[in-house]
Amino acid sequence: MAGLQGDCFAQSEAGLLFLLISPGVRADGMGEAFVALADDASAIYWNAGALGFLQHREILLMHSNWLPQLASDLFYDFGAYVHHVPGLGTFGGSVTYLNMGEQNVTLSTGPEVVDHFISYDVALSGAFGTLVSENIGVGVNMKIIRSNLSPIGAGQEKGSGQAWSFGVDLGMLYKHFLVKGLNFGINLSNLGPKIAYIDVDQADPQPTNLKVGFAYKLLDMEYNKITVTADFNKLLVRRYKDGTSDPFYKAIFTSWTDEPIKQEMKRVISHVGAEYWYSDLVALRVGYWYDEIGNVKPTTFGAGLKYSLYRFDFGYIAAGEGHPLSDTMRFSLTIGF
Repeated sequence: MAGLQGDCFAQSEAGLLFLLISPGVRADGMGEAFVALADDASAIYWNAGALGFLQHREILLMHSNWLPQLASDLFYDFGAYVHHVPGLGTFGGSVTYLNMGEQNVTLSTGPEVVDHFISYDVALSGAFGTLVSENIGVGVNMKIIRSNLSPIGAGQEKGSGQAWSFGVDLGMLYKHFLVKGLNFGINLSNLGPKIAYIDVDQADPQPTNLKVGFAYKLLDMEYNKITVTADFNKLLVRRYKDGTSDPFYKAIFTSWTDEPIKQEMKRVISHVGAEYWYSDLVALRVGYWYDEIGNVKPTTFGAGLKYSLYRFDFGYIAAGEGHPLSDTMRFSLTIGF
């Protein structure tokens, strides 16, 4: 979800949930249906397989006040750079940062505040994508992750709320799939070891996620272009009632069998979106996603303005009164050269 998926919030099945916050304001305005489009630097996150189709260099910078209905000091930043090497492919790097605000340290004997600290999560990524045929691109994105929930432990437990981990994303984009103008994309993300803050026995799995989608160029004229997109994604985490969980390489399969198939399909989150460009100067976007388990059913809107090498994008989520995601606004600057 320019956003975190609702069912993850509801069930807390995984750790490092910030890895599910989708960057790229353009995608946000399209209901986060972007895995089969992914034609800018945010492809590092959405689908590394799309990087092979990027034949230029590009910088993308994004900022968002995160969950404004909950607190005013939460924010999310994303920056990415991609660089095409002729005859080889496209390399990219990104940094993702979620600031969860200032926390107070109090004495165990009372509410007196004696110190403060900032909780944050950060991920550094390196990606590569290349074409294996004229219409098929494949890619990989590798991440180093730092989670700093607290510099001190909780209660009598030893250690602190700080941890390191790493993860891998795999992506593929197939252009002109079945018919001309139809793209098919797939991305398997957050493949990596569990993250443990204090006790290995309490380690949380990463939010391994499968995303598949389609993009279709509905109108492709000189001054008017319309693209429609649809994505479907599911969290691939298997957690048991005793708190234990399967490793990611096992959960990819077992996460489909922990409940009846009808219930499992309810965990699939659906996204649809559309983008209209006029003369490659002005863009309007709209989208919607449906998460039955997490009760997240917002409408998204977006706009873009392109001038020379620069593209400015704005995204807005209308999730209903009182919802944490409601009135979330995102801004980004993209520079291509």
